[in-house]
Amino acid sequence: MAFETIVYEVTRGVALLTLNRPETLNSFNTLMHEEVRRALSDARDNTEVRCLVITGTGRGFSAGQDLNDRSVKAADEVPDLGESVEKNYNPLIRNIMTLEKPVIAAVNGVAAGAGASIALACDIVIAAESASFVQAFCKIGLVPDSAGTWNLPRMLGLPRAKALAMLGNKLSAEQAEQWGMIWQCVGDDELMPETIHMAEHLANQPTLGLGMTKKLLNESFSNSLHHQLELEKDAMRKLGQSHDYREGVAAFMEKRKPVFRGE
Repeated sequence: MAFETIVYEVTRGVALLTLNRPETLNSFNTLMHEEVRRALSDARDNTEVRCLVITGTGRGFSAGQDLNDRSVKAADEVPDLGESVEKNYNPLIRNIMTLEKPVIAAVNGVAAGAGASIALACDIVIAAESASFVQAFCKIGLVPDSAGTWNLPRMLGLPRAKALAMLGNKLSAEQAEQWGMIWQCVGDDELMPETIHMAEHLANQPTLGLGMTKKLLNESFSNSLHHQLELEKDAMRKLGQSHDYREGVAAFMEKRKPVFRGE
C-alpha cells in the first residue's frame, strides 16, 4: 500500500504505523485520516499482524487536528465539528480500542489534543523522556474528544482529569508515568528499541487471549460484578477450546517454548 501521510510496514508479526507529517507535528488532515483507516483495516484483517505499534516522525507524536484543514474565519460557514468527530475521530478510536490485538503507542514527542487522546486509547503507552501530553482543547473552547473524557478519569481519577482538561497544562512523560497514565518513560534513544522489543514479545504470545483480556478490561467499568463474572466465564470457555491454550499447556508440561498462533 502506498501512502503520503503515514508509513506502514509489517515485520515479524508487528505492524508499525508511523504518522508522517513532521512539518505539522503529525497533525491530522483528511488524507491522513483516510490513510490511517486503511492501515488499521489491514492491521485488523492481516493474519500476519499480531501486534500494532503507532508512533510519529520528527518532534511530535501528533498535535491532533490540523487547524489549517478547517476554515473558521468569521466570514466562513460555521463548521460542524460533530460531523468531523463522527466521521473521523470516533471510528479511529473504536478501531484502536476494539482491535483484538495488542496496540502500543510509542510517543516520541508532544502528544496534544486528539493526538494525546489517540495515544491514550492504545493498550500500552511508552513515551520518550522528551515527550509530553497536552489536553489542548480548552485553549480553543472545545472539549477533549477521541475518548479523552472517557479515558482520562479512568486513568487518573476525576481531580487530575478535570485539572488537565480545564487548564491545558503540559504533562511530562516522567510525570505521566508517575501518575499511572502511561506504562513507561524511557530515554529518547531507547524508545523504539524498547517498543519493538515489547511488540515482538506480544506478537509471539497467545493474542486471542490477549484480545479477549483487552475487551474485558475495557468493558469492565460499565458492567456489574455479576455481569463481568459471566463474561469471564464465557471467555474462558471459548479460550479453553483454542489452539493456543492447548499449545501453552503442552509446552509447559514438555518444558519447551510454546508456538502460539492467535487461534
